Amino acid sequence: MTMDIDAPVALPSRPLIPQDSATILCCNCGAPIDGTSAAGALCYDCVKLTVDISEGIQREATLHICRDCERWLQPPAHWITAVPESRELLALCLRKLRGLSKVRIIDASFIWTEPHSRRIKVKITIQQEAFQGTILQQTFEVEYVVAYHQCPDCAKSFTANTWRAVVQVRQKVPHKRTFLYLEQLILKHSAHKDTINIKEVKDGLDFFFSARNHAEKFVDFLTSVAPVRSKKSQELISMDIHTSTKSYKFSFSVELVPICKDDLVALPIKLAKQIGNISPLTICHRVGTSINLLDPNTLQTADVSTPIYWRSPFTSLADVQELVEFVIMDIEPTRPQKGRFLLAEATVARASDLGVNDTTYFTRTHLGNILHPGDSVMGYHLTGTNFNNPNFEALEESNHYSSSIPDVMLVKKFYARKKKSKARNWRLRRMNKEEGEMLPRKQDQERMERDFEMFLRDVEEDTELRSTLAVYKAQQEKREKDRMEGLETASVVETEETEDGEEVPKIDMEELLDDFNELDVEDNEE
Repeated sequence: MTMDIDAPVALPSRPLIPQDSATILCCNCGAPIDGTSAAGALCYDCVKLTVDISEGIQREATLHICRDCERWLQPPAHWITAVPESRELLALCLRKLRGLSKVRIIDASFIWTEPHSRRIKVKITIQQEAFQGTILQQTFEVEYVVAYHQCPDCAKSFTANTWRAVVQVRQKVPHKRTFLYLEQLILKHSAHKDTINIKEVKDGLDFFFSARNHAEKFVDFLTSVAPVRSKKSQELISMDIHTSTKSYKFSFSVELVPICKDDLVALPIKLAKQIGNISPLTICHRVGTSINLLDPNTLQTADVSTPIYWRSPFTSLADVQELVEFVIMDIEPTRPQKGRFLLAEATVARASDLGVNDTTYFTRTHLGNILHPGDSVMGYHLTGTNFNNPNFEALEESNHYSSSIPDVMLVKKFYARKKKSKARNWRLRRMNKEEGEMLPRKQDQERMERDFEMFLRDVEEDTELRSTLAVYKAQQEKREKDRMEGLETASVVETEETEDGEEVPKIDMEELLDDFNELDVEDNEE
């Protein structure tokens, strides 16, 4: 026999009447009951039919959720995060019911509903003492209607000029490679989750926040991953003269060092002696929390920390846009390998001079483990080049360092890719940025695409750089997962070759991550 879900249950069940006890008749149905423990002259069945302990408790209610951030409104003005059928959501549902505090809650659970129905059903079991010595238990359902309501934080993000703090990140360099790397670090650590807007401006980015502490947290993150210096300023917006309450807008100016990876750097002679007596003419091979410099002639490395750099700042002597292509005529390793660098002596010639003249240059390089005769390599041509740099002029005037300035400084191996290269099997995420007031010109758009392509090639060629980033599988690889299943890793990725037949560095499939944020379910139409 089944019982109605709203029917109350009397606890304990009807007891047997002792033969020597006084009995009375139920005033409602006439059934004999124990007169010493009768609940108001009613039997247990009549108590269940006449008493409703859930009276006064709502059977319908409304829950508000923000469509953008998927947070739930907890009255009066608090927004909480709760996943479907979680303990947090169940607690929110119970708090919404009026009259539930007068009874004792025994059990509460969700009842499954269609996700698109915008309905939530909760099954609640309660207990309450109806009469002296009689406790009733009852189970009933409550239906909640899910309504959309925009939270104040999301409302501010869609309204102009509602920010409270802005972080202005700038770097005075002619390319965007450092910002592309910084963007990947921000995405990997989700440091931009509190931003209400990201705007792209000249020489940098602006990050807008709704609270001051969010901006300070973001500045601390930038300080932990890049060599920067920051300044803080505030502007008074309004003030209540009665309570002396003031409203400010805060601005944080963050400046990155103008030194990038693969830049040619001429250090001040005094600073070069302080950081390990390294040669003042070096190559920046990595930029992390400090500037990592390398002397290709001796494989000596040195780190310039952020406080030391800003105490005596200097600029790069030449950047990657001034690299010249050379061809290796002959190369011979000279010393044991130091880390991933191997010192070698090489004879090179400019690629533009082949077939025109026989001019060659002798130099030392740190790329002895990957260069072979006939390979192309990018480097800086110092002979006959005029640099408007006081540190380099001091080197030329110094008797000790003038003779050690090489003719050529090689930086990285060059892979002459085909014009119509195959699509990569990996990709990088990008941030949603708002363009400035003026649309970029065609030349600027082409320059940004060229910088992004150079950054992608650096990710392919530099294993150390790739280890700090989150690289994801391309969408095409996800769709063909079933087709590629069972194949070996080497056969999954088709190797791309240069014009000379040499393989271009590829990223192993085992290093790639699955982007679960973009997984989609496609219905098979018959």
